[in-house]
Amino acid sequence: MPGRYRLLCAIILWAGSAHSLAAQGNPGGAVAVGVIAAAERPMTETEQFLGRIEAVRRVDLVARVTAFLNKRSFTEGGEVRAGDKLYELEKGPFQADLAAKQAVVAQLQATLENARLTTERAKALLSGPAGLQSNYDAAIATQRSLEAQINAAQAQVEASQISLNYTDITAPIDGKIGRTAVTEGNVVSPSSGVLTTIVSQDPMYVTFPIAVREALALRDRYAPKGGFDAVAIRIRLPNGRLYGQRGQLNFASNTITTNTDTITVRGQIANPPISGGQDGSAPNRELVDGEFVTVLLEGVQPVEVLAVPRAAVLSDQQGSYVFVVGADNTVEQRRVQLGQSTPTLASVTHGLEKGERVVAEGLQRVKAGAKVSPGPASAQVQATMSDDNLNAAGSGNAGNQSVGAATGASSGGSNNGMSSDTGKPTAAPPASGAGGMPAGASNSGR
Repeated sequence: MPGRYRLLCAIILWAGSAHSLAAQGNPGGAVAVGVIAAAERPMTETEQFLGRIEAVRRVDLVARVTAFLNKRSFTEGGEVRAGDKLYELEKGPFQADLAAKQAVVAQLQATLENARLTTERAKALLSGPAGLQSNYDAAIATQRSLEAQINAAQAQVEASQISLNYTDITAPIDGKIGRTAVTEGNVVSPSSGVLTTIVSQDPMYVTFPIAVREALALRDRYAPKGGFDAVAIRIRLPNGRLYGQRGQLNFASNTITTNTDTITVRGQIANPPISGGQDGSAPNRELVDGEFVTVLLEGVQPVEVLAVPRAAVLSDQQGSYVFVVGADNTVEQRRVQLGQSTPTLASVTHGLEKGERVVAEGLQRVKAGAKVSPGPASAQVQATMSDDNLNAAGSGNAGNQSVGAATGASSGGSNNGMSSDTGKPTAAPPASGAGGMPAGASNSGR
């Protein structure tokens, strides 16, 4: 027991000395905090949605004739070029049919030549007493009939040639080919179904739905700036990484999906090879047909916003707020409304003025009405106000949250296939299906 009392006394004495040292460092008991001034910064407006990658061109290959499959000439999963031979069907029956049709044409041509001679003789006899007009007319009719038969026979030859050509199944487009549905030795026909599928690789489409209300807001925002040309597309991949290429919008649907009240929008983005292909293997590309991605719509021209570090913004059930340090170093809790924000930088649309000092460090020791000892925030906090943090698409954290939200939207179906503005700390969900952090969430900058 005496040992426990001695330990308790030592702890009390240590705490008292630490409190005394803190009081010496901050005269009057004021808490030391790091502050930063709200400043106007250029920020890229970004909206996030959920979308899917689609191939620009997609071809399902089917047999055009009935024949045995002799050979498959492609590697499953590889890339092919337009004109490459993919399948070779049995040619013998079609070659024989073509030869027979050509023989019929030759026979008719010989008969036609004899009919022409007969017509000429009948015409020559018309000038003499032995000539009959009826004989001449019959010869003319026979000649014309044979000419028509030859035309029909030549058409049959062309049809046979087309059928023979169909025994070589070639790639109609450049793209990546899938697995084969049939193997050598099987009989294929037009009713056999799809033999394999080719999807184009570069460029790719990305399609995504936008709630009508939000689509109207985007139209009003960007129509005066050039419409589609005023917006760039970025893509966040399923692993949260930002795709390196930028795309452009090129289509908006002319109808609205009534059960979700959304309109489908499409963009086009490059999908170049990133590796492979030099040794004959298929090149690796990052975008895949059918892939689920987060789509970031970015304004081409940045806009000026009033910004503070994200770490300075707190939230509770009533919404977002910051601690503002007045001229007399008294702390005021100020409710704010946030606009377009990034994971490290918050855009304030209401509740804060340019130049006002907000607490960015030491928030856990601050309460409204208390006196503080303000000092400049650390270099790390100051760096959040740099140009490198002014793009909402620039953080992997945002993308991970969007992908998580996308999974929920896909399974629940309550979000119309759309993601919220990542990192928005307001408790009440905004209009157009965009949501923020749950009510009662703690420091949104952590």
